[in-house]
Amino acid sequence: MGRRLFSREFKLEAVRLVRERGVSVVQASRDLDVGENVLRRWVKEFSLDPAQAFPGQGQLKPEQLEIDRLRREVTKLKAERDILKKATAYFAREST
Repeated sequence: MGRRLFSREFKLEAVRLVRERGVSVVQASRDLDVGENVLRRWVKEFSLDPAQAFPGQGQLKPEQLEIDRLRREVTKLKAERDILKKATAYFAREST
């Protein structure tokens, strides 16, 4: 049996059940057939950043998008630097 995937809406409802309706994590996990630790993690993740909680498959948080963009930029800048180093060395040999 593979790993189960839950939609963002399901996770939000599960968190609401615990936080707003006062149902215990143990009872909610039994009712929803979700692991107790999983539900606790969802509640914690939602508490840390409600707007960005549970971004979904293939969707990255803004911080991760920025990190990816910066990594691409670093790679590009390193390539440009290496080309300039090679050009400087080439022209230094030509002038002697």
